Order: sequence, then structure tokens, then C-alpha cells
Amino acid sequence: MTNNKLHPSVEKFKEFVKQNPQIIREVRSGNATWQDLYEDWYLLGEDDSRWDSFKENKGEKRTSEEKKSDWMGNIMGTLKHMDANQMQGYINNLSQALSAVQGVISQFQGGQQSGGGTKSANPKPNNPFTFRKD
Repeated sequence: MTNNKLHPSVEKFKEFVKQNPQIIREVRSGNATWQDLYEDWYLLGEDDSRWDSFKENKGEKRTSEEKKSDWMGNIMGTLKHMDANQMQGYINNLSQALSAVQGVISQFQGGQQSGGGTKSANPKPNNPFTFRKD
């Protein structure tokens, strides 16, 4: 059995990565490669400001705060650029699609029931979601 010893610097880098699991998440998300991170670590060292964003405590706090502010920013930006007429059109299209789905479901339910023939001809609501323009 061969003994595959890694270079001591690679072993140190592996220990550094184990201490900072945010680096693993960065590679798995595709934002960086192991080769690039190793080269930066080897050239800059462990104490460089490049690694501050990957530190366990600081990284998680920053990302959670950034996600909250980013989420709110996205919603506010969307609301600012929203066109009321366009939204009304989307809502009408959604309403028509839902009524079509309801019609299909009612047809299947009507075919499964065995009745005495007193059932009327599938009364369908014209528009289950009535939205009126202001």
C-alpha cells in the first residue's frame, strides 16, 4: 500500500479550510475554485483581509444582514417599477387560468358521480376572482 503524503503547505491549507467552512460553501456554489483559493492562501497568508469574509462568525452575520437588506431592496425596487395596468392584466390572466383549471376539475368530478340525472349542465362561474379597476 502506497503512502500518499501531501505537501505540508497543502495540509496547512486543509486545516485552514476546516477552521473556516464558509470557504467550502464558496467553492460548492461555484464562486471560486480550490486552486485559486489555495494560491491566494499561499501568497497572502491566513491573516490577510481576503479571508475576513470567510471567517465563521463574521461571514454568517454579514451574509444574513446582506440577505435581509437585499431582499427588502428587491421588493422595494419591484414595487417602484410596478405598472398597475400590467399587474391588472397578469391578475386577469391568472384568474382565467384558474377558472379553466376549475372547469377541468369539475368535468372530471362530474364524470365520476353516479346520479339520478337531476344534475344540471355544470354551472360554471364566469369569473371566480372578480377584480375591478379603480
